[in-house]
Amino acid sequence: MQDIYTIDKARARTSFGRAAETYDGAAIVQKQVRDEMLSRLDLVKISPQVILDAGCGTGLASHALQKRFAKSQVVSLDFALPMLQKARAMAHAGLFNQVKSLFGGTAQNLLCADIESLPLANASIGLLWSNLAIQWVNDLDKTFQEFHRVLQSEGLLMFSTFGPDTLKELRAATSGQAGVTSVSRFIDMHDIGDALVRAGFSAPVLDVERFTLTYDDVKSVMRDLKSIGAHNATDGRSRGLLGRGFLTKLEASYEQFRQAGKLPATFEVVYGHAWRGQDKPKFEDGVSPVTFSPRKK
Repeated sequence: MQDIYTIDKARARTSFGRAAETYDGAAIVQKQVRDEMLSRLDLVKISPQVILDAGCGTGLASHALQKRFAKSQVVSLDFALPMLQKARAMAHAGLFNQVKSLFGGTAQNLLCADIESLPLANASIGLLWSNLAIQWVNDLDKTFQEFHRVLQSEGLLMFSTFGPDTLKELRAATSGQAGVTSVSRFIDMHDIGDALVRAGFSAPVLDVERFTLTYDDVKSVMRDLKSIGAHNATDGRSRGLLGRGFLTKLEASYEQFRQAGKLPATFEVVYGHAWRGQDKPKFEDGVSPVTFSPRKK
């Protein structure tokens, strides 16, 4: 039976490609999460020779990682070629300040590929970083297995992704048609932890944070999602044109969530990190523990 929540990768790739020029201006949550992930690196003592930014977008995290780990080689990977082209253009224009060498004027550190099937050698990466990208995969187990495969022994995986409460208002406002999807299915933190253990990672640590953006109207919500390329790319999406009638119904239904004159859009962010290696804590039966940090208020 076909899963209506399967991501149409061609559609997702096209959507993100079209959003390359508008992405950074609208990616508010992505920036906040990126900054939080970078702050967490302060607590880790590593010196990776090679870093993979998996789902790099326009390359802002790649730049920050290169600045932090000046002696490392950063590989910037994305499945949307225009995103990589935008990253290159920003570097060549000097928008990454003093780190043009991040891309070195060549394509050697830019890689257009899908994170579910990494074209990288086994044990070739010391730090695998992925900010809000793995929610676009169809097989989380396969993705984590790939991450585990390319990481060196005692290499670090650090990632973020969206949890089930993400865009809960939009999901509720568009839930009237059976068998039709309007928002992607986002995976619960506990299931993510289980997948990490199945892939062989040691002692994963996960926690959750919620962000709420506020808007004057539904059109502004939809405009921001379009600007970052976050179109509905599920197989169960409506295939017809969404006209004025759809927007009118959406506006009326979304109004139930208005508070203090604003419409909210919730984003539940799951943070995770785990190590590849056999020398990390394990229970006597050989099963790695998963630690869940308290939810932030």
